[in-house]
Amino acid sequence: MTHALSAFTTAALLSLIVAVPDARAQAPAAATPPTTAVQRVRDAIAENDFKKAEKVVLDDINDKGTTPIAIEAFSWLGRGAVAAKNYDEAIAYAQRTYAIVEEQLKTRKLDDEARLPIALGAAIEVMGLATAGQGNRSEAILYLRRELDTYKNTSLVERINKNINVLSLEGTPAFAIESTEWIGAPGPSLATLKGKPVLVYLWAHWCGDCKIQGPILETLLNKYKNTGLTLIAPTKLYGYVAQRKPAGPAEEIAYTKEILAKFYPWLSAHAIPVSADVFEKYGVSTTPTLVLIDRAGSVSKYNPGRLSVEQLEPLIKAIATPPSSARR
Repeated sequence: MTHALSAFTTAALLSLIVAVPDARAQAPAAATPPTTAVQRVRDAIAENDFKKAEKVVLDDINDKGTTPIAIEAFSWLGRGAVAAKNYDEAIAYAQRTYAIVEEQLKTRKLDDEARLPIALGAAIEVMGLATAGQGNRSEAILYLRRELDTYKNTSLVERINKNINVLSLEGTPAFAIESTEWIGAPGPSLATLKGKPVLVYLWAHWCGDCKIQGPILETLLNKYKNTGLTLIAPTKLYGYVAQRKPAGPAEEIAYTKEILAKFYPWLSAHAIPVSADVFEKYGVSTTPTLVLIDRAGSVSKYNPGRLSVEQLEPLIKAIATPPSSARR
């Protein structure tokens, strides 16, 4: 229990990040657009000025009505409160966000547009993290599992699974990584890799943070290659290529290979399964997501978001050090 709760405290902030395709990395620079209510709320929260953040939302609602962007902006109040460990306040914001979205869902489906799922996902996430932060970890996991059942046929599955994993995955057997499609040769199963340390790097072709993480992984893989450290790099298809141009599977696979050749040439030596199922189980709503698996096949670290060399190397050492050496 202590280990899992520690995992919550170290991963909570990173788990608040939503993976959003980085169009800036794929498109020419354009004129700066006017700031939205979401950005103004985030800026106020960064200044630790919640009164200002609330006023931004209320002013926007008074001016334009309860629009999806206003609801998303309101959801940031809960995210800011849980990050500041103001758990009672965070739960109140999350409950209000949830109620606003529920009202909207009386006349539309959740995934009819992009912002309502972000807002509802934030509300569910904040409720789970704040409840765990109050010391009620089991209650938080139960709550998240109920929400997962409620929204199992929506885009929220990965995000809810992420938060369940943040609270419960470490110290348990890793999920199998299986796929019918691979870029390059099919890789080994996790079962056959027992006895070796494994680093799972879940990434996306559009992801700017993934490109930053890449060289760090390459450096550490080379440094620890004599320990048997094995990398598996799952990705999935998103239905589009550069500048979010819609694309079929064959075109997107070809584009992903171009991205690999340009930014990750070293990855050609490693297994790259293409699987939406793997992303769903591992809750990859934040890219990259890094999962470190020890020699016994259990998850040592589950981390939504990128890590620096200084952050990642001790985690690799923890799984790469042979058991006999660790006891000395």
